[in-house]
Amino acid sequence: MKILDLGCGNKKFPGAIGIDINPLSDADVIHDLNKLPYPFKDSVFDEIIADNVIEHLDDVIKSMEELSRISKPGARIKIIVPYFRSRWAYIDPTHRHHFTVESFAYFDPHHIICKRYKYSKVRFKVEKVIFNERLKNGVIKSAFVSIANRWPIGYEMYLSHVFPLDELTFYLVNLKQ
Repeated sequence: MKILDLGCGNKKFPGAIGIDINPLSDADVIHDLNKLPYPFKDSVFDEIIADNVIEHLDDVIKSMEELSRISKPGARIKIIVPYFRSRWAYIDPTHRHHFTVESFAYFDPHHIICKRYKYSKVRFKVEKVIFNERLKNGVIKSAFVSIANRWPIGYEMYLSHVFPLDELTFYLVNLKQ
């Protein structure tokens, strides 16, 4: 199984091929992810991990199209980003984009947003969206994480401005044929 760690930095996922712009990183491939195409053939990867990198890229739609190109049909894509209500989304001046629970719905053909707005031809199924999956939370924050993960849209609409969480993890499946 071939795994790509997109923007791997110094924490490359074990067994993955790492790609990063920084020559001092753990990357196997040094490449600016804003420069398309990426230096990989079509349909190479079974899994792609993008841990806190998509928010730094110039064009999310073009980046997702490139991830579709280099991943196999049915490949799993894991994207971790700061939640748009989090202070971490805004504290870093290199962040260019902010994400909500439905940000990747634009690529999911089963979602009304994708049916209404045709920004791209590539399609990914959004399998699940999880708040603060990797973070250690205190008792109060854990209660909000549980609520947010059970009712993500309700949390986002009615509670997220009162008690913002920190990050989102999106699990996508490449639907290309």
